[in-house]
Amino acid sequence: MRTEATKRVALVFSLLDADGNGVLEADDFELMAGRVVEAAPDADEAAKDAMRTAFRGYWTTLRREADANGDGEITFEEYAACVLSPERFDATIDAFAEALAALGDPGGDGTVERPAFVALMTAIGFERANIDALFDAFGPSDADRIQVATWVDGIKDYYAPGKAGIPGDHLVVGTAV
Repeated sequence: MRTEATKRVALVFSLLDADGNGVLEADDFELMAGRVVEAAPDADEAAKDAMRTAFRGYWTTLRREADANGDGEITFEEYAACVLSPERFDATIDAFAEALAALGDPGGDGTVERPAFVALMTAIGFERANIDALFDAFGPSDADRIQVATWVDGIKDYYAPGKAGIPGDHLVVGTAV
């Protein structure tokens, strides 16, 4: 596993720990889902429901795959072991990536405007400079839009244990240029 992947996953763990108690619990995913959906006021209810479902699926997968002692809490060690194991987590990330990108494309034209991207990524908790660096790394058009498919692929790459030098590395604090 690459150091970059571990840093990416540590960042996401800290953001998903919405109540800041050092472990992930079902309530963290409900809180995060609410924040993200609220950041997409122009999205339709189906897209919002898909995002809520994706966050719940994320939790369900973690609980099933990583909560070895059945206490309803996921430590960082449990989290990293699960999310960095493609055979255990890829389907969950696929659903999450599709749902998040769909929220950013309320018009359904296959593109995401920077303001929508920034709003969603800010709702998750990423730093603005890192968000802009990531958006720019995705190669926006002259109209300052990125392709939905590019964002989906970028989310999937973020969780890939063998990847480095990917756009998602820009999200790690201190890497924005």
